[in-house]
Amino acid sequence: PLRPRRPPSMSASGFDLGLSDPARSGVFFVGSGDIATLDAASRDAGLLARRVDLAGCTGKPMLMLRMATALDFPAGSGRNWDALADRLRDLSWLPAAGYALLFEGAADVRDADETSFETLLDLLDETAAGWRARGIAFWAFLALPDEDFVDAD
Repeated sequence: PLRPRRPPSMSASGFDLGLSDPARSGVFFVGSGDIATLDAASRDAGLLARRVDLAGCTGKPMLMLRMATALDFPAGSGRNWDALADRLRDLSWLPAAGYALLFEGAADVRDADETSFETLLDLLDETAAGWRARGIAFWAFLALPDEDFVDAD
């Protein structure tokens, strides 16, 4: 069963999520209502934020197309996992101090094609680790329904 990961909590100031800190970056599940706030917070932290709409996404082909569109992949980019991994490790056509990918409707692809969803998570984890090793923040926030979250209390 899926045990969603929540992003780091806010600092004592209540506003700084630490999004500019590469050491804290990674892949996190969030509630769908959190995407707009994280988009604004990412931009405020100096990151390039891109939304990836996965609503109605039923599998790998559609997922690849949505990623390519949201990230303006260069012409001729492949539509397979290796090509996606290569593009996410590079991003030279989108120079920025750091990156935030905001996946809306992630439950749709998870529910329709669990294998592709798990592969995407693995790829995003590897990508975040690679950028972190270079001292650059890379965040991926995947919006899931609030009922998917298990209370820690």
